[in-house]
Amino acid sequence: MGVIALIGPAWICVLALCAVLGDAFLPFLPSGTLVILAVLRTSQVAGAPILLALGVAVASFLGDLLLLALARRGAPLVDRRLAGKPQLAASVERVQRSLSDRGARTGAAMVIIARFVPGGRTVLDLAVGHSPEQSRSFLRWSALAAVLWAGYIVTLGWLNSHWFNTAWLSLAVSCCAATTISTAVAQVIRRHRRQSAA
Repeated sequence: MGVIALIGPAWICVLALCAVLGDAFLPFLPSGTLVILAVLRTSQVAGAPILLALGVAVASFLGDLLLLALARRGAPLVDRRLAGKPQLAASVERVQRSLSDRGARTGAAMVIIARFVPGGRTVLDLAVGHSPEQSRSFLRWSALAAVLWAGYIVTLGWLNSHWFNTAWLSLAVSCCAATTISTAVAQVIRRHRRQSAA
């Protein structure tokens, strides 16, 4: 927290938005942690959490649009990444099959749930980008998922900023809670996948 404390709240917000935009391509970016940190640094500014949530939702949706467009155009960067990571390619194929075999309601649920799973957003964007079907319905659900995730992560940081007296404890509890929730969602998906396969 010492080095981060030297960075102004405005720059923390910029870093958070850039990470949210970029983690569609690079899921290892700590976008959730940076958003929570931005909330903690701006929690005393009137209206800051709402503005930050709107910015996070827009950045999240724009990240989906960019990766979707690159996948649809067969960008060499995307193709090389799939070729170099067989596990990622297998996940993309599995999601494509699920989207084509199941109804629109299940597809909508997948889009929303994927936002809360580490790397799920990347896999889903690549799967839709490589599918022949139109992506209008995906974009609607992606926008809703972006709003839900932005509201969730900003609210988590805001609540913890008011429950604890120290910024480092608020950050630690918020990040642990976000990680726990994401892990729980991923475990439910894996269990459901194993049951479906059985």
